[in-house]
Amino acid sequence: MATVCGGTLALMDAGVPIKAPVAGVAMGLVTDGDRFAILTDIAGQEDHYGDMDFKVAGSRDGITALQMDIKIKGLRREIVERALEQARQGRLHILESMAAALDKPRPNISRYAPRIFTMQIPRDRIRDVIGSGGKTIRSIIEATGCKIDVEDSGKVSIASADEAAALKAMEIIEGLTQEPEIGKVYRGKVRRVEPYGAFVEILPGQDGLVHISELAPYRVRQTTDVVKEGDEITVKIIAVDPMGKIKLSRKQALSKEELEAEMALAPVAAAGEDEGRDEFPRGGRGPGEHHGHPNRGRRSRP
Repeated sequence: MATVCGGTLALMDAGVPIKAPVAGVAMGLVTDGDRFAILTDIAGQEDHYGDMDFKVAGSRDGITALQMDIKIKGLRREIVERALEQARQGRLHILESMAAALDKPRPNISRYAPRIFTMQIPRDRIRDVIGSGGKTIRSIIEATGCKIDVEDSGKVSIASADEAAALKAMEIIEGLTQEPEIGKVYRGKVRRVEPYGAFVEILPGQDGLVHISELAPYRVRQTTDVVKEGDEITVKIIAVDPMGKIKLSRKQALSKEELEAEMALAPVAAAGEDEGRDEFPRGGRGPGEHHGHPNRGRRSRP
C-alpha cells in the first residue's frame, strides 16, 4: 500500500492533474473461535500468521480499490464492516500526512515527466510523414529524439520527456502535411535569388516566388538589395496558379508601421519611381516617347 501513497505523491510532484490524492492501507485479522481482532497497517509477520490480508485504497471521498486474501472459510458481516471503518480512519490519517508534504498537483508538468502529444493529419498525407522506406520519419526521430507512431487513421502520437523536442517534431510534421493557404503569412527562408525575384521556402519542400516587384514598397533595382540567400523573411501567399506554383509577397506581409519605416529608408530615387517596370517590354515605348523614327521625313544627301 506504500506504492499507492508514493505513486500519488510522485504524480502530483510531476504535475500530473489527478482528480484527488489516493492512499492505501492493509488490514489484517486474527481469529480465535468467536473472538477476533482487526489489525491496521499489517506487516510481514502479521500477514503470514494472520487470517486475512485486506487491502483498501481510496480518497477522502470513498474507496477506489479493494483486494482480499483470507485463510478462513468466510467472514461475518460484522468483521467486514469494522475492517472497512478502521481502513477509512487509517486512510484519512495517511492522507493528512501526505497533504502536509504535498496537497495538490504542481501547476506545471515536470521537465522529466514523459509526455505524449497527439495530432491528426490527413490520411492521404501519411506517406509524406513516413517517406520512402521510412526515411522521413526516421530523420524526424533522429533530429528530435522522440518516439513517433503513425496510425492508418492519420493519428500521430509523439512521446518524449523533452517538451521542446516533442513540439519540434509536431512542427516538422505540420510542415510536411500543411497545405499552402492564400492570404496566410509564413516565415520562410530564401533558398535562391534570381534577377527577377527570390524563391522562399515557406513549408518543408514547398517554396514560392517573391517577384522583385513584391519585395518592398518601393522600386527595387536588384533583388540582392533587399534579400540574400539564407535570409529569413516574412511573406504572404497572394496566389497559387493551376500548376500549383505559389506566388508570394514580402511587402504585403508588412505591417503599416513596417511599411512606413521601409519607405523612410528607401533610396531617394526609388521612393518616387513608378513601379510599373513590367508594363512595357524591353525595347518598347513608354508614355511620352516619340512614335516616329528620328530620321523620318528628312531628305537624304547624295
